[in-house]
Amino acid sequence: MAVLEKTKTTTRARPANVRRANTQGLASLSDVYAEGAEKGDLRMFGRIAESDRRGFLHGAGLAAMSALVGATIPYHRFMPSGLIPAALAESMMTLPDKDGLIVLNDRPVNAEAPPHLLDDAITPTARHFVRNNGIPPESPDAATWTLTIDGLVDNPMELSIEDLKSNFKVYTKALLIECGGNGRAFFDPPAKGNQWTYGAIACSEWTGVRLKDVLKKAKIKDGAVYTAHYGADTHLSGKAGKLAISRGVPIHKAMDDSILIAFEQNGGAISPLNGAPLRLVVPGWPGSCSQKWLRRIQIRDQVHDGPKMTGKAYRVPNRSVSAGEKVATKDFVIIERMPVKSLITHPRSGAESGEAIEVRGHAWSGDRKVKVVHLSKDFGATWQKAKLQAPENKGAWQNFSAQITFPQSGYYEVWARATDSAGESQPHAIDWNPKGYLNNSLFRVAVRVS
Repeated sequence: MAVLEKTKTTTRARPANVRRANTQGLASLSDVYAEGAEKGDLRMFGRIAESDRRGFLHGAGLAAMSALVGATIPYHRFMPSGLIPAALAESMMTLPDKDGLIVLNDRPVNAEAPPHLLDDAITPTARHFVRNNGIPPESPDAATWTLTIDGLVDNPMELSIEDLKSNFKVYTKALLIECGGNGRAFFDPPAKGNQWTYGAIACSEWTGVRLKDVLKKAKIKDGAVYTAHYGADTHLSGKAGKLAISRGVPIHKAMDDSILIAFEQNGGAISPLNGAPLRLVVPGWPGSCSQKWLRRIQIRDQVHDGPKMTGKAYRVPNRSVSAGEKVATKDFVIIERMPVKSLITHPRSGAESGEAIEVRGHAWSGDRKVKVVHLSKDFGATWQKAKLQAPENKGAWQNFSAQITFPQSGYYEVWARATDSAGESQPHAIDWNPKGYLNNSLFRVAVRVS
């Protein structure tokens, strides 16, 4: 889909949510049209704009656009100057080394996987979602990368990746990372921020060393309260020294066995879009705690107050609020564990089916295990229990499956509802909150039975 954007000189179209150019390999059209619609058309297609701003294609330019859209363009003479064909808007927004992700914007780069592409028990690197807050470092070098551990410690350290591999026990774990705003697109009234649907979630296999082992060697002092994480990404403004994001976790959480300082993803290099060459993986808590391009971990004697740790960022009201209600900043609390959730990955919503179909998916619940997953084919009138597997390890999601049979042809919805070890279940609808966090409404897909 393309959206129209008004400029001082004309009306032009860009791919949905494109803001401006970037330098991370994303094939954005923004830079082509940065100097205006007319110059962009000349660079892209050789199109010349008329005084009435409609513009027209001719010769090689028309042939080039026709080839790109895969057909002739009967009404090309009516195309507005600077209009990017809708057929190109999505296809030209691609990410290197990623497969089928839906790009939400390109500055910063954010992209999610449709649910049906998350069917694997271990999420392939190419399908791991991308959540950036700033501009990633260019060409990070694993051989020269260092991690500083300092602050309230007796033994501050500067460690290379080779030091981590040599001086600490290396672990490989399947670990879940989920953006705190996953599901934000379904809040009404809308909440500001990236409009994630379901795909800001992944469970890849990560290799690294435990954060707790590194912190023990650093010898945390009495009075330590919180960690502070710092990455090598830079602020979108380009202002020197200004951080894009710097979050942390309470010390008791930092000592959890499942948290890794990771240097491999799925047995290979971490994707540059997912934090290469070094990142934190903090399963069960908002993905913003899992700092990418990790450079420093500071131990502090207070709750960390870095960018995206204060105000309303990654926080929810301390009480239920009405939809659209204004909430004072003092009434927000930091998000810690993520809620119980489920995701149907097969069938794809809208699928055609015979009288029976296999339903597959994943379920998870912050620091807890999922106890049971129920499925319904009759809008919640009755529920059947799915076969639920144990997690591969602490911090991983759990896979479920079931055979669903339908009594006759027609339109059906298959609903999934997970319940965790504390007895908490997914609701039919979550209470609204201003930032659109923690949407764990029960999951559903449409099925048409013939």
